[in-house]
Amino acid sequence: MPLRNRATPLGEIVADPGRGLVFGNRGCLHDDDGTIRRRYNGRRWIACRLDFRGRRRLLLQPHRYTELFFLDEATAFAAGHRPCAECRHEDYVRFVALWPAAGEPGTRPGADAIDAQLHRERVDPATRGQRRAEASLDELPEGAFVLHDDAPHVVVGGHLHRWTPAGYATRIPRPAGRATLLTPPSLVAILSAGWRPDVPLLHPSATG
Repeated sequence: MPLRNRATPLGEIVADPGRGLVFGNRGCLHDDDGTIRRRYNGRRWIACRLDFRGRRRLLLQPHRYTELFFLDEATAFAAGHRPCAECRHEDYVRFVALWPAAGEPGTRPGADAIDAQLHRERVDPATRGQRRAEASLDELPEGAFVLHDDAPHVVVGGHLHRWTPAGYATRIPRPAGRATLLTPPSLVAILSAGWRPDVPLLHPSATG
């Protein structure tokens, strides 16, 4: 049976046999038996490389962070994760430079400030579930996620591609009007600024 360690664009954690192209965590979410007990633990939600300096981990160890896997960086962004400052240091430096407040004098943010802002944007304080916004589909950059027909879709050029744990499935022309935005607004701004990470932004199925 696959482990429950795949994160979706809805911020949920599901079981699926594929591991995805991006690794990450949001604290220890499992108990000593490896059962997921909480949606998050803390504000530091990060997205990492799958491989870094040959490190290997046993999954779901007691009292260690819960290893999560994302289809790609766009999925990690939709779930509210940002690049790791250790294994993706160059990405993190570029991310900070593109952060919406970084252009203002004296406002170069640290990780704690970024994580606090993202936490406000990704978590509904009333339900502790995913917080969502509204946006114009015409203005969204490639890699942003929206809800369409109650399913997560990613923006790729003039189309929306439906997300699945194994890759992107059906695509439709990008409609006009407004939609429910899944990707936190600050991360949409990063994508709009021309974000090009050193991990896959989109799974190959998005362009196949």
